[in-house]
Amino acid sequence: MKITLYNTLSRKKEDFKALKAGKLSFYYCGPTVYWTQHIGNLRGSYCADIIHRTFKYLNYDVSMVRNYTDVGHLVSDEDEGQDKMEKTAQREKMKPEEVANKFIKNYEEDVQALNILDPEFKPRATENISEMIDIVQLLIAKGYAYATDLAIYFEVAKFKNYNKLSGRKPDKNKSGAGQGSVSDPNKKSSSDFALWFFRAGVHKNALQFWPSPFFSPLVENGQGFPGWHIECSAMIRRFLGDSIDIHMGGIEHVSVHHSNEIAQSESATGLKLANYWLHNEHLLVDGAKMAKSQGTSFSLADVVSKGFSALSLRYFFLQAHYRSKQNFTFEALKASQKGLSGILSKIGKLGKELGSVDKDFKDKFLEYLLDDFNVSKTLSLIPEILKSDLSDEDKLATILDFDLVWGLDFKKDLAGAEEKEASNDIEKNLPKDIKKILDERTIARKNKDFVKSDELRLKLERLGYKVQDSSDGKTFLSSI
Repeated sequence: MKITLYNTLSRKKEDFKALKAGKLSFYYCGPTVYWTQHIGNLRGSYCADIIHRTFKYLNYDVSMVRNYTDVGHLVSDEDEGQDKMEKTAQREKMKPEEVANKFIKNYEEDVQALNILDPEFKPRATENISEMIDIVQLLIAKGYAYATDLAIYFEVAKFKNYNKLSGRKPDKNKSGAGQGSVSDPNKKSSSDFALWFFRAGVHKNALQFWPSPFFSPLVENGQGFPGWHIECSAMIRRFLGDSIDIHMGGIEHVSVHHSNEIAQSESATGLKLANYWLHNEHLLVDGAKMAKSQGTSFSLADVVSKGFSALSLRYFFLQAHYRSKQNFTFEALKASQKGLSGILSKIGKLGKELGSVDKDFKDKFLEYLLDDFNVSKTLSLIPEILKSDLSDEDKLATILDFDLVWGLDFKKDLAGAEEKEASNDIEKNLPKDIKKILDERTIARKNKDFVKSDELRLKLERLGYKVQDSSDGKTFLSSI
């Protein structure tokens, strides 16, 4: 089966050919964990999940990395400003690692609710400092990097065709080019980017820092922290190797972050970093870019608090191609929730017995899916299958098979129907003290007091009642 995908590197569709037959090495640029991710970030994670699910559906052995950036990403995506983790830590009066733990937990809960598959590896940048130092040392030894008193920089002029991913012309007349940035007058060019920041200058009070073999007269033991871009190169190399099949991330990373990754990785190893570069487009809100200042930077919790299920948001995401901008409105989400509910209702009438996956529908499904992961087009098959002359058993088998890619969890929803009925019976005869605890937990969840909610869940389990929270925000009990 031929997979065709759009490669940002060549700016055209290409037939996919794996480095190793039947295997996929896949890296997705994960979140910087200094805040709760908004639904635009989550759409990016969903897009990567579609790639992940597609290759698993095709029986590839998938090795996927989705990283966590918990140091080194400055407020600017380039080399200016304060570390994002440090800024949040100071504002919240927390340690950077506490900030990371909090928002990694939030993100993990969100991607689980959206039924996004776990990757094989989920490394944190702070767990891979030695690997980053190794690459920086290699770049210095090969003449691609140089030191100032404030940082170690990659010299962009030394790397041929730096703009090959973005397709941009070199910014020869870029303001400040050749003069260095304001924060470091010894930087050779404003295009050069930091591989390692010394704990000096604007970063002299950095909260996160490590010793290094690099020299600066301003610090002892080369103390400092890595630049954002080197982190991904190090984690790719450690977990997947010097060359990988697919690298994916948001479209905003093409011109800086991903171009820098290519430059430093390929200079260090002499090998192509990734054969295929995939980029998902942005999620808009009411036709405009999401913005905290406008109150449109919605989290998944914001969406759920308005009565929508996480899987309704996933169904909404499924209706647009990953390379297309998608416009989010609550009216559109309402329509998606209604549409998903209608599908579930129809599937529920097909019974419980599974037949065979229909070959003709599967051929169509694969035709759409393998054309650059066009899942939105595959959704059009659902009403066709339901209206077809297939037996109910074959209809159910076919839809559940395709749902391995859609990730709408139809099978779990069908299995949960019986549990919900049993739960309703249990709740009719609940002792008053148990009902009181359950009501308290419902209030805690409504108030987003998840610590108290977890405590009450454990209390119920100790009393013999298993608690299950559904994707639509309801809670069901079963006896242990």
